[in-house]
Amino acid sequence: MSDKTENREPVDKLPVTGPLAKRLEQVQQRMNRACRQAQRAVSSVRLLAVSKTRSSDEIRALRAMGVGAFGENYLAEAERKLHQLSQQDIEWHFIGPMQSNKTKAIAALFDWVQSVDREKIVRRLADQRPAQRPALQVLIQVNIDREPQKSGCLPEQLDALVDSIVQRKELNLRGLMAIPAAASRDSTASFEEMAALFESLKQQHAQIDTLSLGMSSDLEPAIEAGSTMIRIGTDLFGPRTT
Repeated sequence: MSDKTENREPVDKLPVTGPLAKRLEQVQQRMNRACRQAQRAVSSVRLLAVSKTRSSDEIRALRAMGVGAFGENYLAEAERKLHQLSQQDIEWHFIGPMQSNKTKAIAALFDWVQSVDREKIVRRLADQRPAQRPALQVLIQVNIDREPQKSGCLPEQLDALVDSIVQRKELNLRGLMAIPAAASRDSTASFEEMAALFESLKQQHAQIDTLSLGMSSDLEPAIEAGSTMIRIGTDLFGPRTT
């Protein structure tokens, strides 16, 4: 959970009823089934609720059902929600592409950043992390399919980026994140390559424990490959109405 635990509202886990709760139950059942098929412990995979474009009320409802981590893509939208939900015990993840002029606010507000992809961003996040907050938890985003329009470092750039992060006490490298090519393509090879990079990184750094890989359409093969965090948006919240 977030480190900002003072004056938090108590969380009473609510019974699974209603459309939002039903979707949560279905997602959890898929994740649990995929873990069993992969012969993995259910507890080895976390759910990240992707809450971009969703209201604070929807986030508050899911939090009351036991979901503790939420991912946001857009800073301006996220700032409003973090203010509105400041009394909720929520672990906030920034998962969108980062512009240099947004790093100060991201470093101050978020508990995790999953989209670190270049050394300039590393330097700015470290320099701008408030001294009173614990180290910012970070994942390196890897452009595993080398798509020119997509953020992320290339696999051959990974070692240099890792070195730049582990030298900064303000940052705590936890692992890797990727968004493989469109679901219409077979992503198995991409998942396997990410898993290999993750296992290699774990051998080099003891704190590495997170592979953020897989979304609504491909959570099963992602879990089979070794993902430890699944990012789910529409399958949790339902279709957007606006």
